[in-house]
Amino acid sequence: MIELKNLTKRFGDLTAVNNVSLTVPKGEFFCVLGPNAAGKTTTIKMITGLIKPTEGSVNIAGFDVQSEPLQVRQRMSYVPDFPFLYEKLTPWEFMRFIGQLFNLSEERVQSASRELIPRFNLEPFLRKPIEGLSHGTRQRVAIAAALMHEPEVFVIDEPMVGLDPFHARVVKEILKERSVAGMTVFMSTHQLSVAEQVADRIGIINHGRFVAIGTADELRHWSGNDSLLEDSFLAITREEANITAERMPAPATTP
Repeated sequence: MIELKNLTKRFGDLTAVNNVSLTVPKGEFFCVLGPNAAGKTTTIKMITGLIKPTEGSVNIAGFDVQSEPLQVRQRMSYVPDFPFLYEKLTPWEFMRFIGQLFNLSEERVQSASRELIPRFNLEPFLRKPIEGLSHGTRQRVAIAAALMHEPEVFVIDEPMVGLDPFHARVVKEILKERSVAGMTVFMSTHQLSVAEQVADRIGIINHGRFVAIGTADELRHWSGNDSLLEDSFLAITREEANITAERMPAPATTP
């Protein structure tokens, strides 16, 4: 489970995330949509403990991210949009290394690898240095390694970047299967079709706060658009932008 309480992050005069409260229960697949600079990645970095909130708190599986970081990291995996990998290692060496970081036995590393390597179609690349692999193959290696210890919470930022349609579908299928089995998934994406296919609920964030949360059907209903989720997204963010503009003070006039 993921629980955000009054989460706020300020960078000087800029409020990137503004008093966000949200609960994502165990086993839910939650997708975050939003325009550029809406606060998606900042929220994810606070969830994963990479940056400290200005105000508020984050709980992962019952543990506070700031005061109980080791307990959180044992239960969570995070894959950024451009994951860092040790480029001199091979995918097999990297996966074993990640398994060892989580104190997995050799038997469990082997068992997890036997499942994940074929699913992600990594067999042809296992003995090749990561530095020579394409971005899409690196992405698959990162996601497979992050699933090694069967995390309770999986946070992923723009997972389809660099993936061809076949492997994008593989990633969606695997994450959805894990979610159904009880893993909580928190995904940020710009691809509305991906959110519509996999999410149990979708949150639309704009100007640092969630302006709508619900199923794809609920978002369409609330926005008055019964067709594409894209139309609902545009209607909701456009309305929010208009409201924000109305609240802004008028520009000073020059005498």
